[in-house]
Amino acid sequence: MPRGFKLARRNATSINPAAMPPAPRPQLMDTADVAPGERAAFWRGWIATIFQGLKADEYGDADFSGRASTWHAGDVVLTHLEATRHRVQRSSAIARATETPYLKIVAPWVGCAGVEQKGRETWVTPGQWSIYDTTDSYAVANPERVEHLIVMLPKCAFAERGLAPAMLEPLMARRLGGSGGISRVALDTMRNAFRELPNMPEQSARGIGEAITQLVHLSLLDLAGQATAQTQREALRERIKQHVAQHLADPGLTVDAIARALNVSRRQLYNAFAEEADGVAGYILARRLEACRQAFVDRASAHRSITDIALAAGFQNMAHFSRVFRAHLGVAPSDYRRGAMA
Repeated sequence: MPRGFKLARRNATSINPAAMPPAPRPQLMDTADVAPGERAAFWRGWIATIFQGLKADEYGDADFSGRASTWHAGDVVLTHLEATRHRVQRSSAIARATETPYLKIVAPWVGCAGVEQKGRETWVTPGQWSIYDTTDSYAVANPERVEHLIVMLPKCAFAERGLAPAMLEPLMARRLGGSGGISRVALDTMRNAFRELPNMPEQSARGIGEAITQLVHLSLLDLAGQATAQTQREALRERIKQHVAQHLADPGLTVDAIARALNVSRRQLYNAFAEEADGVAGYILARRLEACRQAFVDRASAHRSITDIALAAGFQNMAHFSRVFRAHLGVAPSDYRRGAMA
């Protein structure tokens, strides 16, 4: 358990959720202080208060326990939360009524969290984090006992740094931190800040809140750049596939020929097909074999010879064609055609 949570229990007092002060003071909630039959209702009330109308349920479980401590680092709010399985959701109506727009981060210490917003869903585990917008509907599932760091950052701070709402939207409900880089630095800073906040004067706490905001901003910029690069790769991959389809019969259709035709480098071509095991050359071969296979089963092509079909698909060497056809489909071209026609 993070040291900050223990300090919060020692230095803070249990409070009534309905009477929580908005001032940047440590706040503590623990269902152990409540009768067992009232714990779930107490938890829902606390969640609704501290997280601005958020609705919670416990998957119908009768036995629920949870505790949380909240600290402020300037305008940034950090909450360490431990609870048995539960889920939370914010409706569009509640989101529109939110007084302070926040971007909200969930970063598991233990367990996992499933974040859903704008039709996207991502799951994060320890060492990862995800961010979502409290001004829109969202849901977070915690299907097992969890220990999370929840961080709330004023949304306006990102607009001031040049991240407009239209730029933020595609970055919500995405996974960060797992591959290292600036998003891992941001996660480590958030965790360390929570541990040390009980020992910090208010001015230092405000400074660390600004540092967290800046690191999250840089993480989102990095994520946006990755998304842009991915989109560019996907677009190039589609251009390559269209070019292959249009020039499949050309025996000179090679990686170099495609690169020249599309005015890109070989490296760009290889990067565009990095997620496909056989690369560009493998894709060309697969399309040629598929064109031949389709001709073999098409009765309208029954009058055409195997050599004619292979040459029309861009193969130049019949021995090579027979060898790769057998390797991919398990039988010789003539046997395959005979079986298909039968």
